[in-house]
Amino acid sequence: MSSQQKIIEELLALTDIEVNGSRPWDIRVLNDNFYSRVLKDPSMQMGETYMDGWWESDQLDETINKLLRAKLGYKLRKNKRLAWRIMMAKLFNFQAKDKAFIVGEKHYDIGNDLYRAMLDPRMIYTCAYFRDTDNLDLAQEAKLDMVCKKLNLQKGQKVLDIGCGWGGFLKYAAEKYGVEGIGISVSKEQIAYGQEMCRDLPIELRLQDYRDINEKFDHVISLGMFEHVGYKNYRTYMEVVHKALKDEGCFLLHTIGLHFSVVKGGSWLSKYIFPGAMLPSVTQIGKASERLFIIEDMHNIGPYYDRTLMCWFENFDAHYPKLKEKYDERFYRMWKYYLLSSAGNFRSRDAQVWQILLSKGRQLCGFEHCRGGWNVRSLSQISRPKEHTA
Repeated sequence: MSSQQKIIEELLALTDIEVNGSRPWDIRVLNDNFYSRVLKDPSMQMGETYMDGWWESDQLDETINKLLRAKLGYKLRKNKRLAWRIMMAKLFNFQAKDKAFIVGEKHYDIGNDLYRAMLDPRMIYTCAYFRDTDNLDLAQEAKLDMVCKKLNLQKGQKVLDIGCGWGGFLKYAAEKYGVEGIGISVSKEQIAYGQEMCRDLPIELRLQDYRDINEKFDHVISLGMFEHVGYKNYRTYMEVVHKALKDEGCFLLHTIGLHFSVVKGGSWLSKYIFPGAMLPSVTQIGKASERLFIIEDMHNIGPYYDRTLMCWFENFDAHYPKLKEKYDERFYRMWKYYLLSSAGNFRSRDAQVWQILLSKGRQLCGFEHCRGGWNVRSLSQISRPKEHTA
């Protein structure tokens, strides 16, 4: 046994994971070079070696959950590669305007066929709300309706959706609440698909960076886009929204977040899935919104993202036989690692999903209209995803 293997096995023993064990979350090492690669750069190499087929797990989501709960990353974090990436993130703005469309090209434009197979019929690519259902489609509809009620949307109001995706929220809000809307995205494929979906509705979808917004709206929403803004641009983002929002309006910010502040995103995720992405903390959001907004309400729906991601993976996995001519085996392993490791991340409570309702303080926002429908429950009362073996 090599010294690297001994170190890895000793670390994994702290997480209740065995190498070549018999339990679903144990890992099977298929290439002995796995040990040395992971020790050099754990965050990157756990993902890359999985993509290379160097290790396997029958329950990858639970493997990642156990790794994160044991805080193994902290034990291996201080290395030269990480220090270099942090220094570069502080020096350069990797989410500057001239880089805004990269994530659209690299992630959201890879194929609407993939997202149609993976998501619900409305193509909602954010955490669902499994409060009273186990069905993904109904849970996404519940999330959209909750957003509408928090804003107290009224017929004829004009709504801006920053990072509108395929237009699913605006389509729902226009059909159910009679609003008009403008949605912006940095993805050509999303805009093209969304324009077709919203063809007969009072909705305009644009390929546009948020920094180019120059209109007034009754309300502003952003569902799952703030993760692409970057900490150097948080204040600019809030200033743009403040300028676009009418004095009596509300802004609903739906974002994944961390309980600590960072200045860079995860290395593997940034390289292979979301270029330039990073997660904000409550501290960073609060500082960015100082003297611009009042936080009227904050709601954590993060525990539901575990189940959402497991549903997405099950859909992707079931449809992969029809997709594999376009998306090869390495892509399959990459996408599987992305979805299941993300599920493990939320299961471990390392990441959260916040819906933050903000106003300029001129009037109370609409969250009181749906407050009676919220119910704070313990984690044990939230329906867990079924065990998945793949």
